[in-house]
Amino acid sequence: MTTGNINVSVENIFPLIKKFLYSDHEIFLRELISNATDATLKLKHLTSIGEAKVEYGNPVIEVKIDKEGQKLHILDQGIGMTADEVQKYINEVAFSGAEEFLEKYKDSKDTGIIGHFGLGFYSAFMVAKKVEIITKSYTDAPAAHWTCDGSPQFTLEEADKKDRGTEIILHIADDSTEFLEESRIRELLVKYNKFMPVPIKFGTRTETLPKPEDAKEDDPAPTKEVDNIINNTEPAWTKQPSDLKEEDYKNFYRELYPMQFEEPLFHIHLNVDYPFNLTGILFFPKLTNDISIQKDKIQLYQNQVFVTDNVEGIVPEFLTMLKGVIDSPDIPLNVSRSYLQADGNVKKISNYITRKVADKLNSLFKDNREDFEKKWNDIKIVIEYGMLSEEKFFEKADKFALYPTVDDTFHTFEELREKIKDNQTDKDDKLVILYTNNKEEQHGYIEEAKAKGYEVLLLDSPIVAHLIQKLETEKENISFVRVDAEPIDNIIKKDEEKISKLSDEEKDKLKEIITGAVPKEKYTVQLETMDSNAAPFLITQPEFMRRMKEMSATGGGGMFGMSNMPEMYNLVVNTNNELVSQILNTKTKPKQERLIRQSLDLARLSQGLLKGEELTNFIRRSFEMIK
Repeated sequence: MTTGNINVSVENIFPLIKKFLYSDHEIFLRELISNATDATLKLKHLTSIGEAKVEYGNPVIEVKIDKEGQKLHILDQGIGMTADEVQKYINEVAFSGAEEFLEKYKDSKDTGIIGHFGLGFYSAFMVAKKVEIITKSYTDAPAAHWTCDGSPQFTLEEADKKDRGTEIILHIADDSTEFLEESRIRELLVKYNKFMPVPIKFGTRTETLPKPEDAKEDDPAPTKEVDNIINNTEPAWTKQPSDLKEEDYKNFYRELYPMQFEEPLFHIHLNVDYPFNLTGILFFPKLTNDISIQKDKIQLYQNQVFVTDNVEGIVPEFLTMLKGVIDSPDIPLNVSRSYLQADGNVKKISNYITRKVADKLNSLFKDNREDFEKKWNDIKIVIEYGMLSEEKFFEKADKFALYPTVDDTFHTFEELREKIKDNQTDKDDKLVILYTNNKEEQHGYIEEAKAKGYEVLLLDSPIVAHLIQKLETEKENISFVRVDAEPIDNIIKKDEEKISKLSDEEKDKLKEIITGAVPKEKYTVQLETMDSNAAPFLITQPEFMRRMKEMSATGGGGMFGMSNMPEMYNLVVNTNNELVSQILNTKTKPKQERLIRQSLDLARLSQGLLKGEELTNFIRRSFEMIK
């Protein structure tokens, strides 16, 4: 038997391991199973090239709980180690790696950088008061038995293990007995090892067998106990797209998200090996307008080992609303987020994913435009967000981004420009694109625009204010205006001038009367010469101010604090409407005020601004007027 001291230069390293990794201490199982997987796959490689003269067979990794003995066992049938290799890899290499890792981060406040691959075997001491290794190499060397109780001392002696492979025995510490519970271990195996490339056995399960042909109808079906393998060793993303059918992708989606009942709209298979290695499958689920609740659904793996579902910095932010898997050995995992974002490989991966998604969307649009249009409302939030946040995606999206109208037709930007340029170009040669974000609330304004032959877009995503600001910057000589921003003739100004029925003197008098009768803090009275059959009073909200408020409310782009500013509206008075002339010529002030109040409330009602007590009073007053 050999005894010795592990070379320790960081004082009392085992309590440090526990302290630093405490918030993430469950990863010990991931690390130990990763080591077992590596040992198994190394043996597979050595047998395939003829270096190991043994039978590879069908190895499994087994996890066993000994609750009574307060032990957790992890067994593999891999390459194993000789006593010399234990001395080298466990006492020297592994420990020096752990020591270097802790030395580097011992003063770090960002504990999130700890626990992502790099500590390996010694993470076992986060949960164990003593760790044993019983291992036999694939060579003829005797088996070895290593023991350490969390102090710098260890023992190493010969063991009588006959079979090739390694068994790790964790004597679970009193403060970590949760890891002796079957449900907790199963939870961790499913979380981290669900797609590991070597079968992982955890207990047994009962399998029902077919009934014999001569069995009676009420005879119970025979059963047998089989190994309970918790992982799928060949998940869909590890295969070539040509080897998978549509149903395979759907089945994989159900495997990833067993509680998700809606099927994905479509998928994107990622597969690249130069200049970096990356595989994966991304799914477009049905999305709502609430961006915040849909993030962190993509799972990041490294060589089929689950790492995290926070992929920010690796996947472009606008794609974090998708679902699926990304697997890459080339993403550094034991570093800070700022380093990650500056890493050259990570930037290339992010750019590749952006390009791949854009190309897939473009091909879907070209191959089946009708189907793409049907799915537009379910995917538009991702595409619009991408157009805002990624310049390269914005350029590519020009081919497939759609602009729906209130009549449920869809156009690309160039199709829209071609369709409306003759009718919606104003006297200054600017193309004016009309839109609404609520076709029910702004129905009256939409109908006025359509009566003039104008096209009205339905743009109702929460980031529409930011998007149209971006489009106005990128596209030449265009302007987006919501249909209720001004009277329709003022939105798209033509050369012809309308003649007012009122003289300048009458207009001044009318403005004074109406200004005195409406709340000054809410409305700016604006006289306009419009068609005589247009509404007498119209409430509008200037495009610039409203848009800035919306952008400020949804983050960035607006002036600081604008979202908290009180609402201000224009009260547009049509000087050619008969009712307006009646208001001007009414001799009794009470009747004049009643007409103004009723007309104002009707205008407010058309904008959804009449609520509560004011709405009740308006209804009561309306009934009295028609008695």
